[in-house]
Amino acid sequence: MGFKAPHEIAIAAVAAGVKKTSLSLTNLLLLGFLGGAYISAGYLLYIRVTANLPEDWGTFGSFVGAAVFPLGLILILIAGGELLTGNMMAVPMAWLAKRIPFSRLMHNWFWITLSNFAGAIFVAYFFGHLGEFTASGVYLEKTVDIAAHKIEVDFWPALISGVGCNWLVALGVWLSYSANDISGKIAGIWFPIMAFVAIGFQHVVANMFVIPAAIFEGYFTWFDYLKNFVPVFLGNAIGGSVLVAFVYWKSYQSYIVHSEEREKSNNEKLDDVQM
Repeated sequence: MGFKAPHEIAIAAVAAGVKKTSLSLTNLLLLGFLGGAYISAGYLLYIRVTANLPEDWGTFGSFVGAAVFPLGLILILIAGGELLTGNMMAVPMAWLAKRIPFSRLMHNWFWITLSNFAGAIFVAYFFGHLGEFTASGVYLEKTVDIAAHKIEVDFWPALISGVGCNWLVALGVWLSYSANDISGKIAGIWFPIMAFVAIGFQHVVANMFVIPAAIFEGYFTWFDYLKNFVPVFLGNAIGGSVLVAFVYWKSYQSYIVHSEEREKSNNEKLDDVQM
């Protein structure tokens, strides 16, 4: 048991951002694929659980779905995976701390976006379409209904929804960094992720699954998807980079700098001993 204090989480987040940008391209693509697939598996579970719920359950049905959706981020942060929305917090923390150049941030976001998309499309087509887990009956109806509600939102409301989403998702990642055991990590992840799903905020990687899943069944177009992708991506970037990374970096900047100075001093002492 045990957990880190907020300033210790900030230091851990900077270290995580540095580590993420140090991954080889092969590892970025593989772990990014898993990240997109895991989030999509969580969304598929949401659809399978909620599609048959009675209508008179109202918002409680949304809560039931929100309660199972966090599976995706739990798998990413414990089993291993790279998720764009989490990297929209951790990597900017490393950049703000001047541990990486801006080019490494953009490199990471670019390849993780592509690999998350590949993983989401794999689940949508292989399991959703070919496996018919979202291709017929109430499951198709639920998938199309969810996708329609996301696509019909105008640019600015979609962007604001994206901000709210990654404010909570990035906080879920932040809380996972605080925990020193698996149960603590799961609890830290579950509450913020459950909250964003229950509220109805838009997540760029989750949308990479549910909208294409509807497209594969003959509903909507890829242009419809692109119109949703742009504002949600921008909103998620603002939510993670500004509301979490910048605010906490600014709040705990002195601790981060002190930690770096102490690490540098320890490394110099180690070098002296080895000489």
